[in-house]
Amino acid sequence: MTEWPDAPPARPLWLVTLADLALLLVGFFVLLQSSRIEPASLAQSLRTGFAGPVADAPMAVAATRIDGFAPRSAALPHDPAALSDWARAQLADPRVTLTVTGAAGQGGDVDPVTGSATLLATDRARAVAAVIAPIAPARVLIATTAGPPAVTVTLAFAGEPPRTRP
Repeated sequence: MTEWPDAPPARPLWLVTLADLALLLVGFFVLLQSSRIEPASLAQSLRTGFAGPVADAPMAVAATRIDGFAPRSAALPHDPAALSDWARAQLADPRVTLTVTGAAGQGGDVDPVTGSATLLATDRARAVAAVIAPIAPARVLIATTAGPPAVTVTLAFAGEPPRTRP
């Protein structure tokens, strides 16, 4: 008669389940911490914990500003041809990026549909970005801030673009 070989010793099933539960608990604590602190400081602490380099923000070297937005409106106040020409000249250098930062005014300067000043600031930035993004869409960023109703376009030196191998 044939005998079955003995099974090799294995870890108990409860030990594997305990490890899974421990990882879930760690993930839960990370989720709790992420809702209590700023996302940027959480990312910074994770980078520090895993010894990753922290990227510096690109240094702004030039800027232009679009003023004159009507209250509660994201329509461009004047012809964007000059802005498009400026952006084209700046983006000729592949080492730069443009950041389009929109702002809404105080008080009643809000999006007419949602009542949100942040959404109006974003819409203003998007309206300006739509003019300059076709030049180099991968190098145009959009941001919002508090301030007077305007859009600021800043030019920043971002460094050498990554090289591709042939």
